[in-house]
Amino acid sequence: MKFKAKQIADILGGEIIGNEDAEVSKLSKIEEGEEGSLTFLANPKYNSFLYTTKATVTIVNKSFQLEKDVETTLIKVEDAYKSFSKLLEFYNEVKNNKVGREQPHYIAKSAKIGSEEYIGAFSYIGENVVLGNNVKIYPNSYIGDNTVIGDNTTIFAGVKIYSESVIGANCKIHSGTIIGSDGFGFAPDENGEYKAVPQTGNVIIEDNVDVGANSTIDRATLGSTIIRKGVKLDNQIQIAHNVEIGKHTVIASQTGVAGSTKIGEYCMIGGQVGIVGHINIGNNVKIQAQSGIGRSLKDGDVVQGTPAFGYSDYNKSYVHFKNLPNIATTIHKLEKELNTQKRNNE
Repeated sequence: MKFKAKQIADILGGEIIGNEDAEVSKLSKIEEGEEGSLTFLANPKYNSFLYTTKATVTIVNKSFQLEKDVETTLIKVEDAYKSFSKLLEFYNEVKNNKVGREQPHYIAKSAKIGSEEYIGAFSYIGENVVLGNNVKIYPNSYIGDNTVIGDNTTIFAGVKIYSESVIGANCKIHSGTIIGSDGFGFAPDENGEYKAVPQTGNVIIEDNVDVGANSTIDRATLGSTIIRKGVKLDNQIQIAHNVEIGKHTVIASQTGVAGSTKIGEYCMIGGQVGIVGHINIGNNVKIQAQSGIGRSLKDGDVVQGTPAFGYSDYNKSYVHFKNLPNIATTIHKLEKELNTQKRNNE
């Protein structure tokens, strides 16, 4: 896709300095800019690259003052970083705005599909599935029976959504994700052998949720596993059966949440965090990366460590932990001196 500087300026409400017909077809870093690319300058430490970049068009702050002539066409905006982000969103919308049905695919006769849909090749749409308007199902995806997907939601390639799942509007489910697989429920019989407990619930994902690649959200044993509106999940995250995650909580990669745990609203959870089951985590909680959470947390708690405790206390304790070899040496030295004094006194 090609865009002229004037088209970009119109989208951003910016002022053009240079050639309004300059065309770009790709994005670049300012220090790696090449002909036909669009870049931006927001950090003053990169100012020098503006005078050497080969990028055809550069977005800059209105407050920026040129020290000498430049070859690149400038688009001046209030905030170059935010404007570039807005442009990336627009670019993705255009790039992903596929419509139609590729062959081969399977759509059950009982499925109901809205307008402006995209059904990629080798996709499977099961019985009684309901897809809203402008839903995009990329190739090799599976949508199980009785699943409901809201307007403007995108299911990227290779996603598997088991039956009875409910996914809201404006969601993005990235490749390799599995939604609605059985929760990890097993019970020993009289012989000590583990037998699967039927997982008869479902998964509910509300509006404006993003789920990263290769994540897994298990269906509930009874009831629902619930991801509330605005939640953002990174790649490779495991959400177990009957978990509930409050609205606008964000969770980084490789975190695992065990069954029936409730996580509050507006929480921030770092990567590689492990959270045990059947506990409650309050609202606005912050959990640092690689922490192990074995107990419930109150609203506003900030924790780190395994087992996790207060972030401030953790930092103080870590200072002592780093100094343990020196502390041990000092203790041994004092013990030796005390023993020497004891012998002398005898």
